[in-house]
Formats: sequence, C-alpha cells, structure tokens
Amino acid sequence: MKAKIVFLYIICLLLLPCNASPQSKHADVIIIDGVINPVVTGFITKAIKRSVSEGAECLIIQMDTPGGLDLSMRSIIKEMMSADIPIIVYVGPSGARAASAGAIITLAADIAAMAPGTNIGAAHPVALGGGKMDDEMAAKVENDAAAYVESIATKRNRNKEWAIKAVRESVSITETEALKINVIDLIASDLNDLLAQIDGREIKTATGVKKLATKNIAFNHIEMGTRERILDTLSNPNIAYILMMVGLLGIYFELSNPGAIFPGVIGAISLILAFFSFQTLPINYAGILLIIMALVLFILEIKVTSFGMLSIGGIVSLTLGSLMLFDSPVPFLRVSLDVIIPVVTTTSACFILVVYLAIKAHRRKPTTGKEGLVGEKGIVKSKIDPQGKVFVHGEYWDAISDETISEGTKVKVIEVKDIEIKVEKV
Repeated sequence: MKAKIVFLYIICLLLLPCNASPQSKHADVIIIDGVINPVVTGFITKAIKRSVSEGAECLIIQMDTPGGLDLSMRSIIKEMMSADIPIIVYVGPSGARAASAGAIITLAADIAAMAPGTNIGAAHPVALGGGKMDDEMAAKVENDAAAYVESIATKRNRNKEWAIKAVRESVSITETEALKINVIDLIASDLNDLLAQIDGREIKTATGVKKLATKNIAFNHIEMGTRERILDTLSNPNIAYILMMVGLLGIYFELSNPGAIFPGVIGAISLILAFFSFQTLPINYAGILLIIMALVLFILEIKVTSFGMLSIGGIVSLTLGSLMLFDSPVPFLRVSLDVIIPVVTTTSACFILVVYLAIKAHRRKPTTGKEGLVGEKGIVKSKIDPQGKVFVHGEYWDAISDETISEGTKVKVIEVKDIEIKVEKV
C-alpha cells in the first residue's frame, strides 16, 4: 500500500509543470547595465513574452545605461507599448543613469521610477555611421527624434516640453527634479519600496486595464543566458577591435607559414566574431580599409626592398585606421586609447618581427648543397699544382687553385664548379 502511495506521489510530481513556481504571484525583474544594442533588445523582448506567459504581475526593467543605438531603442519601445503586461522602468541603483536612448525608454514605460542619486536626460541624437552629418541631415534627424519623444511623452502623460528639450538641448536632470516636473512617476529607494508604492495603481495595457497588486509579492529575476552574455560582450567596440586584430594576425601568420593551421583557425574564428560585432556597432569603413592597407604594406615589406619605409607606412596606416574604426561622438561607441595604443604597438612589433626574420632567412648563407660549401675550410691531402685533393666537410674533393699549395695546408673554398672546387690558402 505504501509503495502505491509513493508511486502515485512521484507520478503527480512528474505531471506538475516545470515552471509551477513562477506561476505564483510574482514580479519579474531584469537588469540592463550597459549599452542598448540588438542583444539587449532581444533579451527584453524575450523577458516580456516570458512574463506574460508565466502570469507575472508586472515586469521591472532595472536600468543603468549611457544610451545606445536608435534602432534598438525603437524596437524595445515598440515591444513595451504593445505588451500585455505592465512595464516598469526603474533607473537604479543609486549612482545609475538613464541617458540618451535610456531616457526615452524610461519615458515610454507604464511606470517610470528612479532611485535616489540618479539622473536622466541627454537624449540628443548623434551620427552613428562614422563621420559627421551635414546641417540639413542633422536637422532632419533631430526633428524626427523630437517628434518621436513628444509622441511617447504625450501617450504616457509625461512632460513633453522637457522631453523635447532633452533631445534638442541634451538637458539632464536629477531624480528629484524629474519627479517635480512630471518626467517620472515616483522615487523608490529599492525594488521593495518600488513594489509597495505601485501597489493598487491601474495600468492600461494592450489588452485592457490592469490593477497592480504588488505589495509583498516575490521577485523573479530573469537573467541573460550564456549565449546572450557572450553576444553582449562581443558588442563592446574594444572587444570587437581586439578580435579583428587577432584575426588579421592569425591570417597573416597562416599565409606566411602555410600548413601551420592553428594561426589560421584562430584568425578565422576571431574575424567571424569581429564581423558579428560590427553588425551591432557604427563602423567607419575607411578605418577598416586603412587597417587592411597596413596588413598589405607589412606583407610587401618582405617582398620589396624599401629599407623600412613600408613598415613605417603600415604602422601609420594601422594607427589611423584604429582611431577611425568607430568614429562616434559618444565614448561608449569608440575604441579606448588605452586599448588602441598597446594593441597597435604589439601588432606592429609582431609584423616587424616576422618581416625581420623573413629578410634574415633570405640573406642567410646556404648550408646545404654546392652553395653550402663556399666558405668552408679544409686540408690539402695531395699537392695542388694546379690540381689536387682536398678534404672538406667530411668529403674528398678534386680541387684547383691559382697558386701551388702543398699537402697539409689549410684552405678555404671560394667557388664550386660541377664536381670540382676552387680553393685558396687560409
């Protein structure tokens, strides 16, 4: 009887859904700490769908960001606006910021909250394609961004005048001022305080009005998967730049030493990962061309006698290309000088070392065959007048000389003619 009860209990456990715990009353929480990019867009989209399917009371996006890509921001806002669940954006913890794209995402939330000691704003659009926009294009982009943020602020009943100033004048304010002028809805010291303050609020979602019941409910933290973490890391311009340089070095060493395999494999993998990163970053193709030109100049240094001029040109081209690769006004979309200087120095040193070794190998005296005998020393075994026998390099050779050389004299090979060598006294 006991065995049957245990068996039935196990069957019941197996039949229970694996996500039974999250189905209980809870608030989902995701943390965005970094640049807004396509990886973050995908993560937020998946989190919204999961929260809806698991019946979460709301989704809290805890955010600390310097901004990011315009297309990624618009995709996130589109998902937030059409969500079937209340979306709360919480700028926190203390010391965090919601700048640029982050500010507009905060304005688009059903409930916008900030922690003490945070700031929001500076949403002026910038040229993200490498290079500068002309005045006409800059005006068009600014007007488009201003109209977009005005429509969002109007829909969420927030201060549209300030929202427009954040775009046109890059103004930034603290959490206290943001609450005072109706940019956000509340200030919360932490997530528990946030849930306590939003309890009982009515939110209009895509499927209707929902009254929040968040007091004392549990948190369910949703984290990025391993794949998303890797892709998000690769979206860092410093990482993308290093991967590209490693890829070029690997391909260069493989071409210089065919059959080595390992440098080619590492180089190919690094270049593929770098190209993925480039899809999420504002690339200046002039920078890429300059870096490729540097590679070509280093290769030509092996083939052409330039007395180091090609190597100098390669270093200059590599440095300029590195500086221009991500030509953006915002620091988080540029490669840091702290990365560029050591990478350019190391890469140039590696190229120059390979060039030096190649030139040294070309100039090295042959050590095998007939050419390898020239310069070798030996002993005369039979008098040379003008012919005789010489013992050189462990072998007996027929030898000739322009002078008479007696037996036992040390000689040096100065020329090889078929199976005969020409020698002179040491």
